[in-house]
Amino acid sequence: QATTCEDPSLERHFKGHRDAVTCVDFSINTKQLASGSMDSCLMVWHMKPQSRAYRFTGHKDAITCVNFSPSGHLLASGSRDKTVRIWVPNVKGESTAFRAHTATVRSVHFCSDGQSFVTASDDKTVKVWATHRQKFLFSLSQHINWVRCAKFSPDGRLIVSASDDKTVKLWDKSSRECVHSYCEHGGFVTYVDFHPSGTCIAAAGMDNTVKVWDVRTHRLLQHYHLHSAAVNGLSFHPSGNYLITASSDSTLKILDLMEGRLLYTLHGHQGPATTVAFSRTGEYFASGGSDEQVMVWKSNFDTIDHGEVMKVSRPPATLASSTGNLPEVDFPGPPGRGRSVESVQSQPQEPVSVPQTLTSTLEHIVGQLDVLTQTVSILEQRLTLTEDKLKQCLENQQLIMQRATP
Repeated sequence: QATTCEDPSLERHFKGHRDAVTCVDFSINTKQLASGSMDSCLMVWHMKPQSRAYRFTGHKDAITCVNFSPSGHLLASGSRDKTVRIWVPNVKGESTAFRAHTATVRSVHFCSDGQSFVTASDDKTVKVWATHRQKFLFSLSQHINWVRCAKFSPDGRLIVSASDDKTVKLWDKSSRECVHSYCEHGGFVTYVDFHPSGTCIAAAGMDNTVKVWDVRTHRLLQHYHLHSAAVNGLSFHPSGNYLITASSDSTLKILDLMEGRLLYTLHGHQGPATTVAFSRTGEYFASGGSDEQVMVWKSNFDTIDHGEVMKVSRPPATLASSTGNLPEVDFPGPPGRGRSVESVQSQPQEPVSVPQTLTSTLEHIVGQLDVLTQTVSILEQRLTLTEDKLKQCLENQQLIMQRATP
């Protein structure tokens, strides 16, 4: 496993949104990057230079969240218009919409098997849906204020949610019970996610902090108070060794979780940095901000073998005991420790393509199934409509016959 340590570098600038960028997500093969904005548009950018971006319109209000399905062949978005849309991220940009909640949808996240996804909303609920039938399965409703974020664990057994009621809740998907409430945040909890090993969670807060808890013992493992304003988003590096955060203080910070220290402070955005996400291999990360910019950075600080990451992307249960044991850290230190990197507009280089592994071939097959099932469900809907129309015609004819009979 080759490890090099260089400063992260700004690789690409994507301009096209007409209002604050709210969310970003990479596809599995890092060929596409999706971003949502307050401008109600969903953009799908191509990492290949000189490729035209797709602009998808359909939502009637600000887009708050976006997530690629594990295969990369479907894209889900949630909006202030209370709907979730499932898109096929190609040039046609076809989508199906459904009213998911009674208020703004804040978060959408696919399970690692792609069969279901979870949404969180200002209606104080977390809802789980079947992907292909776009059918509502069940609600989790113990939060007493807006729910900002909900994520599946890597093995799909747990769900974590973060809310303006200042709690982070851990749920068992099969029993639909709340397993634990973490109440140590001093303010609204803006974002939460699972460590790649599934053994701990990191939560970002309006109180400028990031907290990391062990989901087995429920102990607070790490506490970082490095930003000077609200932390709006975070993302784990696939290796599980690093965490990146985005804050309203306009910086991104990269934390070394194994050492429990700040590695880098990145000054790229003018105004609040709203969202950040690592690519599935960790080779790149993307950030978005109130400045309408989407930036793609090359990680450089930990380049690891892509094949290894692909193997680790769905950790077996046994992996949890060996990795994910993070050291305990309380880091209240003043902001600004660690290397500071100003964003320099450098010539974008051709991004390195991920070698085709067996995993991506399987992902592609799963993806084709995704699209087929999507088509089947659309056909089923149309058939139902046709059946209804036929029944109506028959009933009308019967009425006419009855009237005609003396």
